[in-house]
Amino acid sequence: MQKEVELVVDAKAVLGEGPCWDRKSGALYWVDIEGKKVHVFNPGTGEDRAIEVGQMVGAIVPRESGGAVVALEKGFHFMNLETGELELICDPEPGLEVNRFNDGKCDQAGRFWAGTMDRNGAGEQGSLYCLEPSLSFKKKLGGLGISNGLAWSPDNRFLYFIDTPTGKVVRYKYDLESGQISEPKDVVVVPDGEGYPDGMTIDEEGFLWIAHWAGGKVSRWNPETGYKVSEIKVPAVNVTSCTFGGKDFGELYITTARNGMSDEELDRFPHAGGVFKAVPGVKGMPANEFKG
Repeated sequence: MQKEVELVVDAKAVLGEGPCWDRKSGALYWVDIEGKKVHVFNPGTGEDRAIEVGQMVGAIVPRESGGAVVALEKGFHFMNLETGELELICDPEPGLEVNRFNDGKCDQAGRFWAGTMDRNGAGEQGSLYCLEPSLSFKKKLGGLGISNGLAWSPDNRFLYFIDTPTGKVVRYKYDLESGQISEPKDVVVVPDGEGYPDGMTIDEEGFLWIAHWAGGKVSRWNPETGYKVSEIKVPAVNVTSCTFGGKDFGELYITTARNGMSDEELDRFPHAGGVFKAVPGVKGMPANEFKG
């Protein structure tokens, strides 16, 4: 296991988030939410291409038929990654001007799950939505503070979900055919002093990898026991998310943010807002594509 992380993109993103590996192109998609940019990073060449989208962008996923789907502050959109062209699919919250989309991922059936939050982090008016391949959407959860990390168990029996202010990971029984969730159960509680759980991914052994906002690390947890089994320090205060990538999904890509940091912290962590890579010694699960 490589405990040290390597800086691969010194982007200095305001709020780097949402890393997603596109297995077809061998590229890493990620976003700068407050910078209003989608990034496409090619590890082979080291090139990181930034695409302005004109709105806060919470998440990006590859689309099976080509291009991508993004969750912007004003709804779900198709995106042409070559031209940057956007096409509105739907806006689940047209009357909530203070809300924006945050983290999101696709399940194995090709549905795009993404949640919202008050852009100032206030209150509990966030929701979790599911965009079906038919392009209809359903509200799955409401009353959320900051809808965040999502992961499905390797056998698709469970959905794991983070509402950041709660400090917990909740496991739901998951029906892949219908997309229904039920029987919530707290399976991970992040201890005080270790920051807040943010984005999340899962490895092929079914262990959760959680990014710690205000915690400077990613950690690996056994959701059956609720115990942390390892962690990797990251040279940034606010670690936002992580995903597995590379040819064999043995590389862990980690996003970070600069916002909310003091001048002293920025001096200590000059590469905050960058994308980092670790080789944790386990392999991850491929990202699913949107099938609509």
